[in-house]
Amino acid sequence: MRHLSFTVTRDRGGMDDALGTATENQDHADAGLRDGMPLAAHQTPRADATPYAGAGSGLSRREVLVGAGGTGLLAAVGAGALRAPAASAASRTASSGDGTPEQVHLTWGNDPATSVVVSWASPGRAVRPRVLLDRGSGGREVVAGHTRSYTDGLNGETVWTYHAVVDGLRPDTGYSYVVTADNLRNGATPVRGSVRTAPAGRARFRFTSFGDLATPNTQWVLSYGQSAYAVKAVESFQPLFHLLNGDLCYADLNPAVQPEVWRDFGINNQASAAFRPWMPCPGNHEIEFGNGPQGFTSYLTRYLLPGNGVPRFRGHWYSFQVGSALFVSLDADDVVYQDAGPLVAGPAPLAPAASTGNPAIAPGTSLYIRGYSGGAQTAWLRRTLAAARADHSVDWIIVQMHQDAASSSATGNGSDLGIREEWLPLFDTYQVDLVLCGHDHDYERSYPVRGYDSMAGREVATGAAVQTRRPHPVTTTAADRFDTSAGTVHLILGGGGTSAPLDEYGVDTADGLRQAKVFTRANRPIPGRAAGAFTRAAADAVEDATWSAMRDPATGYGVAVFDLDPGEPGGETSITVTYHHAVGADPANPGTGAAGAPNPDYTPFETFTLVRPRSDGPGRHGRAAASGTASHAG
Repeated sequence: MRHLSFTVTRDRGGMDDALGTATENQDHADAGLRDGMPLAAHQTPRADATPYAGAGSGLSRREVLVGAGGTGLLAAVGAGALRAPAASAASRTASSGDGTPEQVHLTWGNDPATSVVVSWASPGRAVRPRVLLDRGSGGREVVAGHTRSYTDGLNGETVWTYHAVVDGLRPDTGYSYVVTADNLRNGATPVRGSVRTAPAGRARFRFTSFGDLATPNTQWVLSYGQSAYAVKAVESFQPLFHLLNGDLCYADLNPAVQPEVWRDFGINNQASAAFRPWMPCPGNHEIEFGNGPQGFTSYLTRYLLPGNGVPRFRGHWYSFQVGSALFVSLDADDVVYQDAGPLVAGPAPLAPAASTGNPAIAPGTSLYIRGYSGGAQTAWLRRTLAAARADHSVDWIIVQMHQDAASSSATGNGSDLGIREEWLPLFDTYQVDLVLCGHDHDYERSYPVRGYDSMAGREVATGAAVQTRRPHPVTTTAADRFDTSAGTVHLILGGGGTSAPLDEYGVDTADGLRQAKVFTRANRPIPGRAAGAFTRAAADAVEDATWSAMRDPATGYGVAVFDLDPGEPGGETSITVTYHHAVGADPANPGTGAAGAPNPDYTPFETFTLVRPRSDGPGRHGRAAASGTASHAG
């Protein structure tokens, strides 16, 4: 997502930027998931919530002031303490007894051909939460929902969620289900949904992807009406599943009402996610002060994702196989240099609600989690990729993460050396085909890249040469067909639905070539111009983006559609990619200045095809690992 400085005004005129302490009290509402999900925060009675907690939080409608050359989306809340959402005793009692399901969403189980997870939330704790599954035989199977809850570390609100693991399903088969509980609100009805399992073995299928979605509720920072149209666009393409590439809803930018922002996100997504799995990865805006050691409690409590076998880190990263494609979902927060998590911008500290027991956060504090796994994620990635390239049932390896190795956005974040150092050598060695990201709110496609160009960067401050490990394009010929066994294609798909599109791209004024910003070191908080205020610097280096093949200056909004064709045994397999964009949806187009508005019409921008040899040909895997190894070029 974009990292520009902004100020949020509020009724009392004060400013600061964030959130609560990084503690997690690790209680379960249901021990049945103790080995299935990370532990949640302590459970406390839930205060009734309102769609916009103006009275409870003191927040006025947000006024966003974008500062040129800034580098942080800093949620500024007023000086003093946050308060829990205001509610009458009667409404609190009503809410605490309301188990009506909402925010229903699907994810794949450990085997997408035979298992799915149905997840949802409710205003209060549900009594006997459950899924009624129609297996097609005329009867219904009851699948219990395991309860997960946490208490927000800033406003003290308790959130109730549930996960029902449905397994023993038949591959490539449609099922309908109902989500219900014993204590539905008066007049409420259960939620109905459906799902199709993945095929077993090689088969055609479709998936879609974008990141940086936000919510349609414009009372929240970065939310915008395009978010609703983006969800409808996914449904219009009828994919088997959707990949959501991080920065789901930006609750951290609305620190007084984080649970309500998540709620609006879940309600919006239900229109699609109740009918096909939406597979997420965490972004920098899933990090929240006060909500777990890495700030991911809100995210991890809402999603039960495939296991990764790494203690303490289930849900942070994972993989799953559909047909002949292995999908690998990563948390790039663990490796990037950029400090882009929550920041208390000052000049005042932020005191969480008294009920949380959390101390005030000092100005200049950011939650920077680079290296949090101690190398466990990269070690897991190496094992996962090696196993995939040794598996004759896997043709394609597709990686999903939030931050970018290859972005030339001028007004966004740009690229990060941390990803290039840690993961691109593995992508080369094991011939990763496709990398799908968000972070910058635009569309960009790279040429296939392999290895890197050494010392091709320039330090912004001094002009001195700097190591950026610029990805080396194996071709710079414009084409609509690429062999990904020769190089990895990177796509920036950050056009979900935020109010800050970034379809403005870098150009080197000296030679007219495309230019990218690159973070080569951490940009930790530094004193700002105002007394007691703090900021974070932009990327410290630039490079000519020789790897950049296509950029969309027409709009920052779009969705990519991928159609996989398994091909014939021993032959070639392909993925046809069409990127559809919503022209005119930018609030103001950066190139033309034209004012726009949310637009439901997504039209094709470009189509291209990726091809590679199938892995069931003789001797294919031994050659793949060897030929994929590269250090640098040039």
